[in-house]
Amino acid sequence: MSEIISLSTARDDTVWAVVASVGRTSRIAEICPSRFAALAERAWREQQVQAYAGLLRQSQRPAPHYSVMPIRRADLPRRWRPLPALGFLHGQFA
Repeated sequence: MSEIISLSTARDDTVWAVVASVGRTSRIAEICPSRFAALAERAWREQQVQAYAGLLRQSQRPAPHYSVMPIRRADLPRRWRPLPALGFLHGQFA
């Protein structure tokens, strides 16, 4: 009996991360199973930032920049939790 080994084993461990960056600080805001889902999540988060752009200017806080990148599940920080979309307004970014 021969053993079948999946050629996509490395791919099975990969998810798509939405990364929030403010200055030199970056944090994984959300993980998604596909690039399409991550792009949709990034667009939604950017829309939330736009909605609060006036408040950010008044409070002199920098707005986060969002990007999408592949990441291995094993590379996620041990106690990782999703970043609330407006968490940066409540000091939850750090």
